[in-house]
Amino acid sequence: MPIDLTTLDPGSVLDHRVTGALLDHVAGIADACAAAAVFVSEEAVGSRSLSWPPGFRRRVVYMTTCATEDELGGGDGICIKLPDVPLTRMGQIKIAVFLAVTRGIVAGGDVIVFLSGVAGSGMLDMLFVTQIDREAEMFAFLPEGQPLPEAMHAEVLARVVDIATEIGVEGREGKPVGALFVIGDATKVLTLSRPLVLNPFRGYDERERNVLDVAIEETIKEFSAIDGAFVIRGDGVIEACGVLLKTLASGGAELHQGLGARHHVAAGITAVTDSIAISISESTGTVTIFRGGQMVTEIEKPRHFNPT
Repeated sequence: MPIDLTTLDPGSVLDHRVTGALLDHVAGIADACAAAAVFVSEEAVGSRSLSWPPGFRRRVVYMTTCATEDELGGGDGICIKLPDVPLTRMGQIKIAVFLAVTRGIVAGGDVIVFLSGVAGSGMLDMLFVTQIDREAEMFAFLPEGQPLPEAMHAEVLARVVDIATEIGVEGREGKPVGALFVIGDATKVLTLSRPLVLNPFRGYDERERNVLDVAIEETIKEFSAIDGAFVIRGDGVIEACGVLLKTLASGGAELHQGLGARHHVAAGITAVTDSIAISISESTGTVTIFRGGQMVTEIEKPRHFNPT
């Protein structure tokens, strides 16, 4: 049903007109660039049902912090869950694209249209078009045809990205924390490591140490302050934490200046194992994802955010 703009205050009228103008033009833009999908910030529009133009047939992907797809208003698209922490718009886009690729929603080379806006505004005010793999800021490297290591579950990777982003943004007890998570090929990863501390997860039932169990989230965040890496199986079971990875620094890959030892180790371990590593910078809170010895993407912490 069309909205009666005469019943709204001037600010709301402007919001609806801007949003409406973007929606009116998105179909033509998506057709012109043969977009594989249109990503929409649910954080901006909330539960408001969007009026797509007649004949609009593109796949719609909602970027949301809702716990489940059932909580997403409208029910007319796919849901990509983002970490429920403050992120820049580009940070939201990077995480959404990465998770969409791992779920097979989009693939390398696809063109994507993004519609975004200020959180809670009810308004879309930005349209952004990008092609996966073409823009270095989005993805520097992505394996063709196999974005996930063998036997790795997409929901496990999404969950670790979620936890890592929260740690990067919030730190621990108001203090910045650096950490490293290695997911997949756990048996081989462990042969290339040695413990720095007694393994706090040893002896527990696998169901009690799986990252998909929300009850273990605070434990993971608490142990993130321990030196060394988390080693996680592709099905989400944590095999160890506080381990030193014995690999050649960066595995021979060229990493840009400013990245520390943790990032080089992440590149190194993914160069010699079929794993994905997620590194959190203690100094900046930036989350960086590595695959095949290369940096895939990085999500920066908003500069204005203060967890206290």
